[in-house]
Amino acid sequence: MPRTTRIFCVSTLYGAATLAAALDSDCFDEEDRRLLLVFNNSTTPETTPAVDAMPGFEPLRDHFDDVLSWNEVIRPFHPGAWTPRLDDVPLFERYLRLLWDLGDDDVELVLESIQVAPALTMAQLFPEAVIDVYADGLMSYGPTRNKLDPLVGTRVRRLLHLDLVPGLTPLLLTEFDVPAEIVPTEAFLKAMGELTATVTDVPAVPENAALLLGQYLSALDILSPEEEEDLHVRMMRGAVERGHREIVFKPHPTAPARYSRALETEAAKLGVDLTVLDVPVLAEVLFEKTPPALVVGCFSTALFTASVFYGLPVARLGTARLLDRLTPYQNSNRVPVVLADALVPDLAGGKGEDLIGAGTLGELITAVGFAMQPQIYPGLRPAAERYLSAHFGPRTRRYFKRKRLTSLGLPGGIPDRLAFLPRNAAARRMVRRARALRKAVRR
Repeated sequence: MPRTTRIFCVSTLYGAATLAAALDSDCFDEEDRRLLLVFNNSTTPETTPAVDAMPGFEPLRDHFDDVLSWNEVIRPFHPGAWTPRLDDVPLFERYLRLLWDLGDDDVELVLESIQVAPALTMAQLFPEAVIDVYADGLMSYGPTRNKLDPLVGTRVRRLLHLDLVPGLTPLLLTEFDVPAEIVPTEAFLKAMGELTATVTDVPAVPENAALLLGQYLSALDILSPEEEEDLHVRMMRGAVERGHREIVFKPHPTAPARYSRALETEAAKLGVDLTVLDVPVLAEVLFEKTPPALVVGCFSTALFTASVFYGLPVARLGTARLLDRLTPYQNSNRVPVVLADALVPDLAGGKGEDLIGAGTLGELITAVGFAMQPQIYPGLRPAAERYLSAHFGPRTRRYFKRKRLTSLGLPGGIPDRLAFLPRNAAARRMVRRARALRKAVRR
């Protein structure tokens, strides 16, 4: 009988800690061999440390028989860009079995972000492997970002995720009836505690300090570099207005140094002490070592681990602008931004910023998910229509684009008396002719 080798694929230290927690909680059956395959998906992996080179990884290494590098296998190609030609898949599978001493093993895969390379590449290279998917953050609460090949989607057994939003069930992969399974919070905190114990070169967070979380949103083409600098400055001002005289800024590992300099200039103007963390560690390490008095961010997953797992006060800033800027509407960051805007208090404490109640949160995410991916989740239309009919108003309008609602014929789009137009064939023909005429005139 062939042995079973399970390959766990990871690109972040947070994901590695999630996998360690799942293994400690016996979420997986026994296997003969357990491999950790590291993806370095950073823009320039040559200058950015991979997961297994980051501070705190060592205690996680013991959960696996061996640690492998995907970047080494496909060098000089980037993990997020390289995919094999269909005709070459059998050749590459044989190559990987030889390289990793898999022989005729039954291979099982544990993947994150299965909709895109490199996780999707792995699923394609082992076409007979059973797949488990685990969530590295908030995106699992949203819809699958691309229509997934049934030859991949039907092999997924379950979605493992942390309970970042208690009571909310992930939408990801439900088009294949994939059940969601929670990784116990206690096991994750234990893994984070072991990780934190090995990190020694992180400066202590001052008492009553506010921790600002940078996300490098300009790299995602959501904000311009200048707008992101301004966002950080406004975070600092908001924290100072709340009475915090000690500010700690945790920049994104790949963010430019000038972001920190802009904050240093503002800190000097405000007369507050600023500490910039230049060590690539998880925010959760700070929550463990020296918990801050306030955690401020935009839509970082760390806002939810701080609040839900560590009981720390949190605040968000900038979500309204992001909801307006995210394009296309299907952008997979939309649901994380919606969750932050709906559940995390506004740093500025603006009017009309009441939090969304738990009773309607699931309905809201269902409606947003359908509006994002109506072709993948057509069965969610009735639920989306019910929610929008009952709750579309000043507080929830920001989560939907009127143009999007109109194109889908959903409540909140064009006025009720014109609601027949999106489904009217004659009206659509007239619109197409008008657009064609306008293009001809421009030429």
